[in-house]
Amino acid sequence: MAIDSKTSLIDYVKRRLGGGVVDINVSDEQISDRIDDALQKYASYHYDGIERFYLKHTITQTDIDNMYLPINDPIVGVNRVMAVGKNSTNMFDLTYQMRLNDVHNLASNQLVSYYMAESHLNTIDYILGNEVIFEFRKHTDKLHLIIDWDHDVNVDDTLVVECYKKLDPDSNIGIYNDSWLKSYSTALVKRQWGQNLSKFDGMTLPGGLTYNGRTILDEADREIEELERSVRETYESPPQFYMG
Repeated sequence: MAIDSKTSLIDYVKRRLGGGVVDINVSDEQISDRIDDALQKYASYHYDGIERFYLKHTITQTDIDNMYLPINDPIVGVNRVMAVGKNSTNMFDLTYQMRLNDVHNLASNQLVSYYMAESHLNTIDYILGNEVIFEFRKHTDKLHLIIDWDHDVNVDDTLVVECYKKLDPDSNIGIYNDSWLKSYSTALVKRQWGQNLSKFDGMTLPGGLTYNGRTILDEADREIEELERSVRETYESPPQFYMG
């Protein structure tokens, strides 16, 4: 059965731990919290938990006064900030001249020289410091640009931020059915179960039985360690952006 919501994932975790056959000594609130923890881990380390996104922002006077750009909560990392120039028909503009001279090559499907010229210009931009330097921390929801706000930008200028956005599982319900997320959620709830039972270790029940939450806790810890190692080795995207 496909898992397509947080509620169905909770039911799946309970069944996987033996719910209906044995008592799962974990409250519904605790299970919900552990599912949230698993989703947070999924978004932080699994490549299917985020997507590349281009955020267009028009500079306002408030931005200039504040000297930062406001960034919404789903953004978890920023790769680069690009200034979008206005279309130029100035015959002395370098980009204009390059495209004018390359029209024949482009029409002839000879794109190698064009690509090499573009790459060379990008390298020059990087060496001369034309790329926008920035600082980003996702918990502040602010993108600080290391520029002269009084001279480098104007009101109504356009910037494009290449960033990574956390996917909303309620809008992308396939996340709930991810095999790693289901296993990790189960392991977290199992550890919570072991922690709850370990508070009663040594207590004798009717019939001479005793609680042994430590065994469940140790098993869950090993499973969590293995799952966290697998997500880092198998599912984590290569580090290429500035994580807040």
